[in-house]
Amino acid sequence: MRTLVLNAGYEPLAVVSFKRALVLVMTDKATVIERVEGDPVWAAHDVFDRPAVILLTRYVRVPNGRRVPVTRRGVLRRDGHRCAYCGKSASTIDHVLPRSRGGADSWENLVAACLRCNNMKGDRTPQEMRWELRWLPMPPSGAQWRVRGTERTEPAWEPYLALAA
Repeated sequence: MRTLVLNAGYEPLAVVSFKRALVLVMTDKATVIERVEGDPVWAAHDVFDRPAVILLTRYVRVPNGRRVPVTRRGVLRRDGHRCAYCGKSASTIDHVLPRSRGGADSWENLVAACLRCNNMKGDRTPQEMRWELRWLPMPPSGAQWRVRGTERTEPAWEPYLALAA
C-alpha cells in the first residue's frame, strides 16, 4: 500500500510506503488527510489508521522548473503504448529524426512505435516514407509526471493530484 505525501500548500511531493507515512505521522511531521477504511495497522499496544494521503506540517518547496527526464518507459507511457505512425500497440520507441542525422534523445524527437513500423522506417524520416505522425511529440506535463510514483494512482489521491494540475 502506498501513500501520497503533500506539502503544507497541498502540492503533491512524493509517494511513499505506508510504513514511511506512519513514521512521519507518529513523529508529528505529518497529519493524515485520507485513510484507508477497514484496513488498520496493528501495533503491539495500539491500532493506527492506514494513511492514504498525508500532509506535512512544514512547507517543502516543490521545484517547478525541473524537466521530466526522457526514458523509454516515459515515452511509451506518454503515447499510451500506441504507435505514432499506425496507431497499433507499441513496444519500441523511434527517433522521428534518426540519430544518424543529428536527431536528439528528446521528448520532441521520440515517439512510441510498433515493431513493424519501426523496422520499416529504419534510418529515414517520416517525410521520406510519406508517413504522418498521429500526434506531435511534446514533453509531458502535470503532477503525474513531476511526482515520482504516481503512474498508478489510488482513487483517494485524485482530488489532490487534480489540484496540482
